[in-house]
Amino acid sequence: MSARAPFAKMNGAGNEIIVADMRGRVGSVAPAAAVALNADAATKFDQIMAIHDARTPGTDFYIDILNSDGSSAQACGNGTRCVVQALAAETGRKTFTFETRAGILNAAEHDGGLISVDMGLPRFAWQDIPLAEEFRDTRAIELQIGPIDDPVLHSPSVMSMGNPHAIFWVDRDVWSYALDRFGPLLENHPLFPERANITIAQVTSPETMNIRTWERGAGLTQACGSAACAAAVSAARTGRTGRKVALTTPSGATLRVEWREDDHVVLTGPAEWEFSGDFDPETGAWQRDREDVA
Repeated sequence: MSARAPFAKMNGAGNEIIVADMRGRVGSVAPAAAVALNADAATKFDQIMAIHDARTPGTDFYIDILNSDGSSAQACGNGTRCVVQALAAETGRKTFTFETRAGILNAAEHDGGLISVDMGLPRFAWQDIPLAEEFRDTRAIELQIGPIDDPVLHSPSVMSMGNPHAIFWVDRDVWSYALDRFGPLLENHPLFPERANITIAQVTSPETMNIRTWERGAGLTQACGSAACAAAVSAARTGRTGRKVALTTPSGATLRVEWREDDHVVLTGPAEWEFSGDFDPETGAWQRDREDVA
């Protein structure tokens, strides 16, 4: 059995997150441990954000991200905000630079508790998303669910925010679509060789929209930060909104996205601590901290 590691159960706008402290340790959180933690109702999560010692000069920490099925994720904006809150409480610092598989992310905690993460640059070329075949214009591609002459969902905008996203635009309420049924089919569609995050988006004004997301490797979630970024950027890119958008998530929380003129995408929203404990990074066996036990 490996040495146990501290963790905090948190959520970012309802996105269920485990922040695991793997600093000073050799090895990573095993996929089997992620699956075991997700199987327990108390520690069920969407993503694990494992904090490791920095690997690259100029960064503070390396963040390894796992989905609830044990697969790896490149980016998680809501989870990154949880990491910032946990580290800010520990260190008193307000700004951090993280390395992830999606690249370098800068993040800051603001007065009032909101946290911003610079999610980097969006990518639109079909081979960068990636797609399995060429589409010259990824603002709307040929993909649909339902009858050919009356599809339920069709013509999504596709892009990468460090991970693949498909945004389906709808006029009706986002809850009127069976995303639990369509999500798995679209996530694993042959067009997406690395699978994809699937979002239904309803634009309600030039500055607001509602979204629901089926997350790659996690399923239906209460919020998805990178999907909020992808939806906001795609909305601006297709002329549906401006470059600053407030997005309402299934949890009821609001995420704010700005697609800046320098092309960087900044995600701002809340993070919430729930409880802490320690766990075995190989098996997922865990216990709650004594002060959290009633």
